[in-house]
Amino acid sequence: MIGPPLIEVDVNDPRRARRAPGLLRAFNDIGVLSAADVHVAVRLCSLAGEQDDRVALGAAFAVRGPRLGHVLVDLATIRATAAVDSEEPVDLSALPWPEPEEWVRALAGSALVAVGEDAEPDAGRPLRLVGSTLYLDRYWREEREVAADLRTFSDGPAATFDVDVLAGGLARLFAGDADTGQRLAAATAVLRRFAVVAGGPGTGKTTTVARIVALLAEQAAAAGEPPPHVALAAPTGKAAARLQEAVHAEAVELEVDDAVRAQLRDLHASTLHRLLGWRPGSHSRFRHHRTNRLPHDVVIVDETSMVSLSLMARLVESVRPDARLILVGDPGQLASIEAGAVLGDIVGPATAGPLMRAPARAALAQAPGHEIPAAASPEPGAGIGDGIVVLDRVHRFGGGIARLADAIRRGAPDEVMAVLATQPPDVSWIPVDAAAAEAQPALAAVRDEAVTAGRAVVEAARAGAAHDAIADLGAFRVLCAHRRGAQGVAAWTTRIEGWLANAVPGFDPDGAAYVGRPLLVTQNDYELRLYNGDTGVIVQTNTDRVSAAFERGTELLEFTPTRLGAIETAFAMTIHKSQGSQFDTAVVLLPVATSRILTRELLYTAATRARTRLVLVGTEEVLRVAVSRPVARASGLRARLWDVDLP
Repeated sequence: MIGPPLIEVDVNDPRRARRAPGLLRAFNDIGVLSAADVHVAVRLCSLAGEQDDRVALGAAFAVRGPRLGHVLVDLATIRATAAVDSEEPVDLSALPWPEPEEWVRALAGSALVAVGEDAEPDAGRPLRLVGSTLYLDRYWREEREVAADLRTFSDGPAATFDVDVLAGGLARLFAGDADTGQRLAAATAVLRRFAVVAGGPGTGKTTTVARIVALLAEQAAAAGEPPPHVALAAPTGKAAARLQEAVHAEAVELEVDDAVRAQLRDLHASTLHRLLGWRPGSHSRFRHHRTNRLPHDVVIVDETSMVSLSLMARLVESVRPDARLILVGDPGQLASIEAGAVLGDIVGPATAGPLMRAPARAALAQAPGHEIPAAASPEPGAGIGDGIVVLDRVHRFGGGIARLADAIRRGAPDEVMAVLATQPPDVSWIPVDAAAAEAQPALAAVRDEAVTAGRAVVEAARAGAAHDAIADLGAFRVLCAHRRGAQGVAAWTTRIEGWLANAVPGFDPDGAAYVGRPLLVTQNDYELRLYNGDTGVIVQTNTDRVSAAFERGTELLEFTPTRLGAIETAFAMTIHKSQGSQFDTAVVLLPVATSRILTRELLYTAATRARTRLVLVGTEEVLRVAVSRPVARASGLRARLWDVDLP
């Protein structure tokens, strides 16, 4: 029996639901299910008159999935893959797991569950069962829509182009010892209506974006048409601002005529929410949708790894069928905090580009003027692969950082340890637990570097040299996996402020506007042109005034500190917040091996934040666990895109 529809929550532990009925009680007590998961499952069963504990448990797991980033739950494997957010190991095998086949049959017979890939969803059924996988119906619909829309883009007619104009543009814009992958990515984006430019930091993704826009403008001019209407977008304000700055900077250097250069310099980037016409009070409804498409001829999205399934669904339904959609990003980085790992699912088996079928290779070979090698793996059955190019030549950093990042991305812990054993000059490894008291002597070098970097920021800020203070701030950063705890941002910010107070005469980290305070914006403020993730410094402007200084490209933005809203001190920041940023020296403090967020993607993202020097703090056990533990987000999107059977 399911029991009463309302559950009394234990006020002493918000994770536990008192009087949780049946199977839900055992799974909630041990921490697999949250109180919210139980609440929703019980309410659904109550509304449908459902009395089967197994159905209630399945509903709770379907609700739990998106909370942890999953799109679906596979009932056949959840017993082996479920985990709890606990520092102590928990044995889940003793839980009363239903037998998978019986569990599936119970759900299939419930009024709460629609069964199969029926093209006409059953109204009023909040759950969808496909084989042994169970979705919340909303996510099943969004996954199907994204797959269908991307396949339509990929399988539709190729874009028209002038091969001579394209070949000439490629030769001019990628002259000399240009990256072959970048040239192929640019050509692919011109020939295809759907293209993906994937690759790690420093592989030239944004450089390629500017050249793609220039090539498309030249194609339009050759055809006697107006320049394409281009939208540049990213999931965050900071990423959008950096994309715009990078494209404008490239416009100055490119060998293009004045009209094309002017078009590049006139481009403005926005967040995806702004592009789609976000409506206040709603997270999922926008002004642009399937019946009110975006007016743009080309939509280019940077940092796509941070785009969730729901946001991608809203984007692809809003792009005109005759327009181009170009996704740019690094599938190895941390995925969206919401459900889905969309870019990783789209790139799929493409590990070095291009992974495409013979007809597409032939068309591309004609444009760049050289043969494109066949894919290393068997020819993909889906046209989605024809538009994907993975850049693998790193231009920004090399040496030990590049070798380490590559080994992490490939999930090779022995290679990671071998790189660290060679002690490359640009990588330092401190094999200690940063939270342990006995680790403090080993961290003396970190303390000295933090004090040196912090002193430079403070001295520039005291002199009123805002640009110098901001540049000095970007020279060094401590990156943490967690916000709280002994290894978290809060503890390390306090620690670094204490070090500076002891080492820098007159430094007093008291109050919100002390001179030299590094600032991290945590919420978009479009009026001030400040975005979540932007960094700045409190600087002295005269003897009795201070200002909060930020850079937007080469422009200096200064505000009275009281005008700022959501601000944190940025001596340390989370690895999640650091996405899209780089620092001359990055000190990465890894959590304990049992931390749920310790993953390959977390370590890869952290390691690639360093431009010239990386300092890793963590034991060998922690490093091996991180490299061996990829983010496992349950999703059916890759199977739908790449013609693979669903689980």
